[in-house]
Amino acid sequence: MSEPLDRLVRHAHETRVVVVGGGISGLVAARECAKVGLQVTVLEASEVFGGVLRSAEVGGMTLDVGAESFATRGGIVRKLLDELGLSDDIVSPNPAGAWVAGVPGVGAAPLPKGGVLGIPDNPFAPDVRRVIGWSGSWRAYLDRLRPPLTIGHAHSLGKLVRSRLGARVLERLVAPVTSGVYSARPDDIDVDLAAPGLNAALTRTGSLTGAVADLRASRAATRPAEAPASDVPIVSGGAAKPAAPGGAVEGIAGGMSRLVDALVAHLRDSDVEVRTGVSARSLARTDDGWAVATSADDEPLPARAVIVALPEGPARELLAPVVPGLEVGDPVAPVVEVVTLVVHAPALDRAPRGTGVLTVPGSHVAKALTHSTAKWDWVRDAAEPGIHVVRVSFGAQGEEPATAALDDDAAAALALSEASTMLGVELSASALRDAHRVRYVQSQPAATIGRAAETAAARGAVRAVPGLGVTGAWISGTGLAQVVPDARDEADRVRSDALWSS
Repeated sequence: MSEPLDRLVRHAHETRVVVVGGGISGLVAARECAKVGLQVTVLEASEVFGGVLRSAEVGGMTLDVGAESFATRGGIVRKLLDELGLSDDIVSPNPAGAWVAGVPGVGAAPLPKGGVLGIPDNPFAPDVRRVIGWSGSWRAYLDRLRPPLTIGHAHSLGKLVRSRLGARVLERLVAPVTSGVYSARPDDIDVDLAAPGLNAALTRTGSLTGAVADLRASRAATRPAEAPASDVPIVSGGAAKPAAPGGAVEGIAGGMSRLVDALVAHLRDSDVEVRTGVSARSLARTDDGWAVATSADDEPLPARAVIVALPEGPARELLAPVVPGLEVGDPVAPVVEVVTLVVHAPALDRAPRGTGVLTVPGSHVAKALTHSTAKWDWVRDAAEPGIHVVRVSFGAQGEEPATAALDDDAAAALALSEASTMLGVELSASALRDAHRVRYVQSQPAATIGRAAETAAARGAVRAVPGLGVTGAWISGTGLAQVVPDARDEADRVRSDALWSS
């Protein structure tokens, strides 16, 4: 080994990085820092790692009670699973797709397959017409007769769909998708972020439905043969999200929390110090980097660099005193409660409404339902005959979950009632075998209008301070396909600065 390289290796072993937060972003960032021999300490305030990736014993089965899948785009997450020895356990969901419930005069119907974010490419297709009716189809057809946007382009998805296709398409097709997937209203979704290329295709084709068809065709032409079409982007958050038609997602047999377990085991094998039940109280500059005051140590932890991988509120609170221009604030983020039910219901064996149900906003107090035993073979195989797992999600942007003020038993009863209505199958109280309830504060969707500028400003302010990094769903965008590469990139930047700046 050359003398300069030998000095660099010794310097790495003497350089400590503290990662604050033990969710996926923090664990991935810690792993990247440990790869080059840095001393790494991970602090997790709760007693478990993983954040929204978590499992629980429900009805005698180990089940996902948080995020249950990851988007396949880019192959980033699959590569990580390969590196951790989990590639043989990657599974695909049932492609049957989801239904939409609460449709006036219809009740429930399959979510149409030919669309983007619920926007159809053919308003007269039978599955579209079944949801929006003949009058809705004819109103949407007017889109073909209207002039395209020739000056500028639309920012608000809701305003675009309302003006081009009418209220029925917006309320019955698009709103269920944005509420179920993003926990956000269509009017607050930025078209360019949620559906890149749609505005350009609208100008090129002259209609919104034509733009959807054009966009789907171009995606199909550039997609690898093995990758299924993705009609609705499914993000990996805590909410229950049924598989959309052709949704390009995968999961892990046994649950997504196996990824967390594998990461923590790898960190421990790499001599990374991983600590639970320890929070970071404050950061202070020192001559050699940083001092991290914790809830468990009398003396602050010295560190050459600190990577903050916390939810937005706690991250801003910790960073603001040492990052000029970073606002603290109290970000308004959707609060979601997911109630996992294990029921004895042989009537669900035939999966009467696909892999789950999205709801027309205002029609139900639940926003979405996942029929897990219909969606995932590994869940079905773990269940006894006639036993089914159903996950019911409550709460959306600006809407407190209907379960918020209820105790666990009452929340389970409400979830059972909603599931019965949404699935069209009677589920009596005696059918309930077990239930589990969990509450999440989701990151604001990256696709909401103005959000990209806010997070870019926050990241710029943090990066202007030497030895500091920030990562996590609030700043990278939700979903493992966005969180994992962001954590890797930020860790690479921070570790490079730590090694070469001194």
